[in-house]
Amino acid sequence: MHTCKLDDAQAAKLDAHLREHGFKPRAVPYARFAGEKDKLNVVFYESGKLVVQGKGTQEFVEFVLEPEILQRAELGYEAVLHPEMFVARIGVDESGKGDFFGPLCVAAVYVNESVVRAWQDAGIQDSKNIGSDRRIADLAKVIRETPGCHSEVLSLGGVNYNQRYRQERSLNPLLAKGHVSSILALLDPAHHLNPPPAHAIIDQFAATETTVAREAKARGLKLKIVQRHKAEADLAVAAASILARHEFVTKLAAMGRELGVELPKGASAAVDKVAKQIVEQHGVATLARVGKMHFRTALRAQGLPEPPKVEWRRKSA
Repeated sequence: MHTCKLDDAQAAKLDAHLREHGFKPRAVPYARFAGEKDKLNVVFYESGKLVVQGKGTQEFVEFVLEPEILQRAELGYEAVLHPEMFVARIGVDESGKGDFFGPLCVAAVYVNESVVRAWQDAGIQDSKNIGSDRRIADLAKVIRETPGCHSEVLSLGGVNYNQRYRQERSLNPLLAKGHVSSILALLDPAHHLNPPPAHAIIDQFAATETTVAREAKARGLKLKIVQRHKAEADLAVAAASILARHEFVTKLAAMGRELGVELPKGASAAVDKVAKQIVEQHGVATLARVGKMHFRTALRAQGLPEPPKVEWRRKSA
């Protein structure tokens, strides 16, 4: 299906084209005119909206509508080639899971056709491809201020994170809870999502899809969840990755200011050095307020022995 707006002159030109090329007139409610030919339907409404759908839509748009009627190539043509781009949906992504310092942040973003079109040239992409925190902040502002876009960002850090991790004994259940919680928050009636999302898309972080599916069922989430590898290629997920990253860097900076030290991202020798300084100057309890204590970094900072690393091997056939 292809949609666009026509002015009166363009509408008159299209009406004449349909008559001259054998389109059978149709009666359609609220339409100024409509025609059908070989399973291709063209309807122009009183509102000024044109709808082209059916067999041959692509050819009609490319060889008739754009060159003869609009006399320009329109971005809306992508709706013919990639209709999934414009489906109302929720994208979810996280930030901070590989960083010793700072919280685990999960963001959910709702997009519809108008939002996707508004972002065509905005530079929305996977946050991992954006090197500047300033650029992340700028894009987060664009996302939040786009009409029709809705978002929720959840953060779990410090003592609460470490307590939950000890209970779950694995990161994947925490991620599943965060993803499902963010989707449920976004589905709250207060957001007035219009149209309702067809599904939610998340990156498949677990070996199987059952971890998230089990959490969704337990929480009563009915919306279909699509799990994909490299899901950040989807615009909604990319937007979620930006909001999650912005929340992470904002919270990380605030934690550092509170301690009077810059907390580095990631897990590295520089991170080990700062973690050790925090233990020496403030104690282990303070480290637990700003760090993820299941990382080996926490053991090294306390001078504790590290357990042997598990060497994963592929099972022989």
